[in-house]
Amino acid sequence: MDVVAPMAPRKVAGKVARKVVKATPADLMEDTGTGLDYGTRPDRMPGYLTPTDRFFIRSHAPTPHLDAATWTLRVEGNGVREPLAYTYDDLWHRFPLVSVTRTLECAGNRRVLLGQQFGRTFHGTQWGRGAISTAEWTGVRLRDLLEPAGITPGACEVMPESLDEIRARRPMPLAKAYADDTLVALAMNGGALPPDHGFPARLVVSGWLGAASIKWLGRLEVSEDALYVPWNTEDYVLIGPDFPARGPAHGPVITALPVASLVELPWPARLRPEPQLVRGRAFAGENRVVSVRYRIDDGPWQDAPITSPHLPGAWVRWQFDWNPAPGDHVLRVRATDDQGNTQPDSSTWNELGYLQHSVLAHPVHVQYG
Repeated sequence: MDVVAPMAPRKVAGKVARKVVKATPADLMEDTGTGLDYGTRPDRMPGYLTPTDRFFIRSHAPTPHLDAATWTLRVEGNGVREPLAYTYDDLWHRFPLVSVTRTLECAGNRRVLLGQQFGRTFHGTQWGRGAISTAEWTGVRLRDLLEPAGITPGACEVMPESLDEIRARRPMPLAKAYADDTLVALAMNGGALPPDHGFPARLVVSGWLGAASIKWLGRLEVSEDALYVPWNTEDYVLIGPDFPARGPAHGPVITALPVASLVELPWPARLRPEPQLVRGRAFAGENRVVSVRYRIDDGPWQDAPITSPHLPGAWVRWQFDWNPAPGDHVLRVRATDDQGNTQPDSSTWNELGYLQHSVLAHPVHVQYG
């Protein structure tokens, strides 16, 4: 199927027209100016799970309006013996339902900050730090939907396809599709999946970039051949002198995300000269975050205790006490995962501005009096 180019943004009263359903007030979400993409404000993240009303939105096309009563999910391709189609009721009633808590993050998160590191602006959604959120997802394991179609011995990839207007799609290895925590999600945080987050059904691919968790699922292609589409050849790949092309792909395909951290303060932050409890999050893709350390100005690195479960594919919360002196300060945070990966001091340049996961110099101004 040919890729349909997305519509150009439509201007309304000097602003880009909204193409999403839910409210995105400025006190909860950051408007990137695309009309499609809204980040979660880091200083508005209560509790461990991200409330659905402020879960970040990243879409390649406007939110489609789909009817669960007529919706079907097709399983087909040369990697199955018997193509199948499931209804919405089939997914709710024919298969075991499971729930997992998982974090989704766009590979372009912190793109603006990567641009500041290299003194340039990268093409793509101008994300600050808000293209990351965590929810409890309830649905059916993807493998439970694939196996009744009779997977052939030569099957190697599964490609979910969206029902949005550009039919967004991205293949994954069969092994990832069969993972225990790769779900076709029907519910989010205990409620029905909202339109902007994939209703009637979406994929949740644990630990991988958000683009792999295709929303508005309509088709699953199982293939005995490697599949190439714009989302794994031209986009969501690393392009640059340090990243040689690999076959049709312009560079290495982004899959699992690297370890990174987030401070739950505005950028820049303004604090009073009194005892503070500084909180934040850290995420390590498919791995577990095991330690977080922080540094104030040129002081020593110190431990920031983790206050939440250490789950694979989900962020942790951390915190530390600070009684700041008046003036300007720089706060740095560094996380480490269970494979020994630690945030670097700088990120690697790539043409599309992906995977900014280095230690950030977070500016903090402490007021006098």
